[in-house]
Amino acid sequence: MAETRSEYALTPRDSHVNVVTLTGALVAPAELRYSPAGIPIARFLLEHFSEQSEAGAHRPVRLRIGVRASGQPLAEALQGVSAGTCLRVVGFLIRSRQRSGEYPLIISASQIERLAS
Repeated sequence: MAETRSEYALTPRDSHVNVVTLTGALVAPAELRYSPAGIPIARFLLEHFSEQSEAGAHRPVRLRIGVRASGQPLAEALQGVSAGTCLRVVGFLIRSRQRSGEYPLIISASQIERLAS
């Protein structure tokens, strides 16, 4: 029997949620490029440090994750932002390369906010 790819049908009563809010420091200034349609796309790494509770124990968390910010408002928000700047990123998780068989995740940003250091 041939393997089929299942798709999740979204319904109002049973929707699948994919929303991420993460704070961290900009590792290096964002790299800006343009899509073939002329849409600005900024990419950068966000480094996060925190302490989280897991199974009743405190656990230090340190991670780096890629962020993709598409569109003029987000690209402008990242202009002139230097490494080490604290940011709050809101978005959703996607695969970094949609055509690849690998599954490294990045955040596709919908909001980016500079935080006080």
